Amino acid sequence: MVLYVAASLVLLSPLSICFLSYLTPFSFHRDFNERCAQCSDVNWGLTDGGRFYCRTCHNVTERTRDVVNTEVTCNARIQTISKGSRNRGKSEEGWEWYVCEGFQLILKKQAEALEALGVCPQMKDEILCNFWRRYLQKSQQAYCDRPAGETVKALSVCDSSTDMDSEPDRPSLLHLLSLSESDGDLQTDCSFASSSGKVSECTSVCSGSVDGRLYLMKNQKETLRMSMPMTLSFCYMALLWLREPMTLSDLLRFVVEGHIPYLNVYQDFPEKMKLYGLDLRIFCVESWPVYEEVYSKMIELAAFLDLPRFPDITESCFLHPDMLCMKYLMEVNLPDELHNWTCRVVKKIGFGEVDFLTLTPGNKSTRKVKYDVLAAAIIVVVLKLLFLLDDHYEWLLSGFAAERNKNNKEGGPYFEFKEWYKVIKCSLDAEQKKLDEERAKYLWRCEKPLFYSVKKKSKVLRRRQMVVNLQNQFCKLSGSVQPAERPNPSSFQLSWSEENTDGTCFHGHSLKGILQQKNGVLTTINPDYWLCTIRLCREKLCGHLAHYKEVDFPQSYHFVLRLFSFLLRIQPSYIHEEVCVIEHKLFNKKLSKKPPNTGLRK
Repeated sequence: MVLYVAASLVLLSPLSICFLSYLTPFSFHRDFNERCAQCSDVNWGLTDGGRFYCRTCHNVTERTRDVVNTEVTCNARIQTISKGSRNRGKSEEGWEWYVCEGFQLILKKQAEALEALGVCPQMKDEILCNFWRRYLQKSQQAYCDRPAGETVKALSVCDSSTDMDSEPDRPSLLHLLSLSESDGDLQTDCSFASSSGKVSECTSVCSGSVDGRLYLMKNQKETLRMSMPMTLSFCYMALLWLREPMTLSDLLRFVVEGHIPYLNVYQDFPEKMKLYGLDLRIFCVESWPVYEEVYSKMIELAAFLDLPRFPDITESCFLHPDMLCMKYLMEVNLPDELHNWTCRVVKKIGFGEVDFLTLTPGNKSTRKVKYDVLAAAIIVVVLKLLFLLDDHYEWLLSGFAAERNKNNKEGGPYFEFKEWYKVIKCSLDAEQKKLDEERAKYLWRCEKPLFYSVKKKSKVLRRRQMVVNLQNQFCKLSGSVQPAERPNPSSFQLSWSEENTDGTCFHGHSLKGILQQKNGVLTTINPDYWLCTIRLCREKLCGHLAHYKEVDFPQSYHFVLRLFSFLLRIQPSYIHEEVCVIEHKLFNKKLSKKPPNTGLRK
């Protein structure tokens, strides 16, 4: 058999030839001794599309040459070799695909959604692509001598009665879908794994993917196994590397609002990628992403990939506490003058230093910073410094400010904590109720029905249409309102305009009523401060530095925590823990004295 292997020099994108570590027999390319035009090296391999590629720099040549294969029947000639059509089972019901291909599709969709939200275009093809390629290499799924997901290992988990004589040592070439658009349409111009029909028949009993069962059998301690929350960890790690103006809480909120694919994202898979069995345990999500899980996975992932120190977080970066405090002060409708106090606290405790804010993977001695939680906690500490938040002093100050506002005919009004509380509580309760109703009404089942054979397709579609019709009729009879269209993405959940004349905007209000001049510096009239905790816990023992119970703290303090908890979509205990850390850093000298300073009320 004479194979006419054609081709010119082409530079492949980083992920377009991921699994080229498996090579065809050396006799196919031992006579091709020309130097690579890119790196001048002679180290050729053969792709599954029949083209020679440089194993040093991954360039592909398309020069015409004849390769004789004497192991095939005579009088049979192939004029061309296709790029590698997807191998299908005997029933022609779907392609054979690997779990990592599914996750790469999801990462590509998420990166495109982030670009649509205004993220730097470099994120997908330069940053996230390199992170993903590095992960595949570290987890031995690609760019290695023997990928962990090869067909030989998949055969070992199948039933012992399966015939194992059909080329068990045959290498499988896995072409991952490139994150780059230059590789063509994602759903049509892709090359998936090729393996024997018996492998497909064996693995399809367990899952639609080739390695679904093997994937779940992996030891989590040996490698960082990919999961749906980890796709968001990848995205946040790329955003952090680029220092994009998007915090983790913003990212997770955009996921919940539907701007970033995550829930039921597998319904966008090509129709021939069948999901069933164990695949549903891997790709189906029936819960909202959790901040702490995504963040901890990101930290673990950065260390697993051996990434260098991330770009510095300087004062001009959006993630710097001074910048984030300004944003949150605007969102929670607090006076602009509070920003001076947040900056003073940040400078006092040293949390604005570059070395503290910049992530250094693998360095266990440095504290990992949650930028949005840190900014919220700083604002809480400032409010405690000025208003005490003990369910008594803040209301006393509000009474004094109200009396002064009655007699104040010049300048801006004095800030009244009581009035601010009323306005914010009304808005917060309305938004919280709206969020709870949306979550209660959310349909976890995907809109696109899943069917696993052509014969059942029409039956499944008819059944799904019947369910939709019944739901529409029930909505008409019950008079329920149809769900509104998805709102446009915004960095602010609560907005306040100074142009309003109803007095609901407090940005321009003054803090003069609670401050005094002392040695040329503005200080608080209140000399006291109560600590959330006298001693921090050991994080290694219980996993937290402090614990929070609502009944143990004033209601004003709990309300402020609840406000930021809603904005960041996290538990109040996380903000409380950060508040305790800041307090102990701020009052470290007084706490170290014996006996403790009486100015600190416990």
